[in-house]
Amino acid sequence: MDRLKRAALMTRLLENLRDKRSWCGETHAQKAIFFAQDLMRVPLEFEFILYKHGPFSFDLRDELTSLRADGLIRLVPRWPYGPTIMPTELAKKLQNNYQRTLRLYEDKLAFLADKLGAKGVADLERLATALFVTVRQKVGESSEKRAAKLSEIKPHISYDQALEAIRKVDQMLDEVH
Repeated sequence: MDRLKRAALMTRLLENLRDKRSWCGETHAQKAIFFAQDLMRVPLEFEFILYKHGPFSFDLRDELTSLRADGLIRLVPRWPYGPTIMPTELAKKLQNNYQRTLRLYEDKLAFLADKLGAKGVADLERLATALFVTVRQKVGESSEKRAAKLSEIKPHISYDQALEAIRKVDQMLDEVH
């Protein structure tokens, strides 16, 4: 997907998240875009690895910096935590140029905002790691095996928390397919 189409989709997803009261910091953007790719099959083409707080893309981090430099997003400080990402008026103009692309994925972006918008960073880490284990690690069919693997990968996530996250991801997969 070309960079401008991708920027239109990313900024629309960020807007949708903010509309659902998301903090919309970089972690929220990272996890939501991971879900867009791996759950919703939106071809944003970022490479994700399992990192400190779940799936993370260094390429996406660089792209967010580029979007800032291009004036498509801005960071707004929000004390006492970190900044929130806000699409700019220029992003809205860009989105107007890519209405066809946005229409193709609008329902998927709205679904993600509904499911992830109100989540905090810890919830997003658990859910994104659960999705990573489910679709990328191929640990096994049972939710119990996947929860055990998630808890093994992320020892600070208890087995019960991991199992709950796996079940929520399975529910989302059922809703999507």
